Order: sequence, then structure tokens, then C-alpha cells
Amino acid sequence: MTVPLRHRVLTATALTLAAVYFLVPVYWLAVSATKSSADLFGSFGLWFAHPHPVAYLGRVLTYDGGVYVRWFGNSLLYAGVGALGATWLSAAAGYALAQYRFAGREAVLTAVVAGVLVPSTALALPLYLLFTDLGFANTYWSVLVPGMVSPFGVYLCRIYATAAIPRSLLEAARLDGAGEWRIFHGLGLRLMSPALVTVFLFQFVHIWNNFFLPLVMLSDSDLYPVTLGLTSWQGYADRQPELYQYTVGGALLSVLPLMLLMVVLQRHWRGGLSEGSVTA
Repeated sequence: MTVPLRHRVLTATALTLAAVYFLVPVYWLAVSATKSSADLFGSFGLWFAHPHPVAYLGRVLTYDGGVYVRWFGNSLLYAGVGALGATWLSAAAGYALAQYRFAGREAVLTAVVAGVLVPSTALALPLYLLFTDLGFANTYWSVLVPGMVSPFGVYLCRIYATAAIPRSLLEAARLDGAGEWRIFHGLGLRLMSPALVTVFLFQFVHIWNNFFLPLVMLSDSDLYPVTLGLTSWQGYADRQPELYQYTVGGALLSVLPLMLLMVVLQRHWRGGLSEGSVTA
């Protein structure tokens, strides 16, 4: 059926407006990163003013002994390790909930759905009290361990494993003598790879942008992620105006890993990996 021209024009217009809405802040950030602190407030916000991007970004990386580089590395550690751990745990839990029948299975599914509905900010204070009792507060573990738990990832992997992994394929593997762990790692993870990429991206972005949990857990500035570090710079900007420019430049650098990750992993978002794996 041919779509009327009017509908195509309306759809294209709506998508263009949506793209502009989301891209204008990124454009503003890129433009503002080329300005001095004085130009940030004294020039037109959406255009350049005596741009010196390399010099300004270089100052961001070298200010205060290169503390921004440390914050950036901390964010990579928290987001990278946390997202990998969350992806594997979500895959294992989702696979088990989809492929095995055991007592309490429905109760676990209900708890997972409830976990999706609970906002992460509501858990920050209880987590802080728990990690304080364990002696892990103000350490890397206090941010890493909570980042490895993703109820949404478990729910998504359970739904995908139910649809993408044929039981007949698993039975064939068992008849060939494969153990459950080998089946999970050799077949389950491969067939679930589109869902795993989605979980990894969602969790990486969530941890990278997370502000409240590190704020509650960390008091040592050397352990700060980028989000918390840039906020601390902004807090001192009234006394050191150059920190306005450093904060904007640091914010621009902080979005680059997310953009790169989206571009690199986008090609892995494809389905139908199990098609043809079992013949009638």
C-alpha cells in the first residue's frame, strides 16, 4: 500500500524537528567549548567567538594536575566494568528464567518487574548505609557493585531468550553431551547477542550519566566520575571564572565515548540470529 504524500511529509517534518530538538544542545556544547569564560556570557550562544578549541580543551586536561583525566578514567572504569558485569548477570538470569522451571520462578519474575519500577535514586541511601556497614563506602566498589545490577536487563534478556532460543536446539546440545554452562556460553549468549548489546548500551549510559549514587557514596575527589567532577568545578566557578569554560569543555569530552559507543555497536543490533539454526 502506497503511503500518501501528505503523511510522508508530516512524518519527515516531525522527525526533522525531533532531530533538531536533540541535536541543538550538542551543537551548543561544541560551540561553547571553543570559547573563553568571558565569551560564554558575552557572545551569541549558537555561534563561535574567537575559537581556540585545541588550547581550551588542552587546559581542561591539564588543570589541577590532570584531575579531569582521572575522573574520565574513573567513569570508564565504573561504566565499562559495571555494564559488562550487568550484561553477563542479566543474560544468565534472563536465560535461567526463560529456559528452566523451578519453584519460586514467578515470584522472581515479579521481583524483577518491581525492580524495574523502583527509581535508582530511592535506593541510594539504603545502599550507602549497607556499604558503610560493609566498609566499602568511599571506594570503587561502592559504585561498581550497584552498577552491575540491572532489573531492566534481566527482564529484557528473559523476554528475548524466550523468543530467540529454541528449546529443540538446547535439547540437541544436551544429547550431544554439552553441559548447561557450555550451552549457555556457547549457544545462549550468541543467540541473545542483540539483547545483550542493548543491555550493555543502556547500562553503560546509565552508569556514565549517574550522578546521585557517586554523590552519596564518594567523598574522595580522586574517586569521582566525570559527572561529579564537573559539578565540583561548577561549584567553584564563581571564585575561579575559568572553571566555567573548563566545565563546558569537559562536558563536551564526556559525551564523546557515548557517541562512539553508539556508532560502533549499532551494527550489532540485528535480530533473527536463530533463524535456520534448527531444521525440521
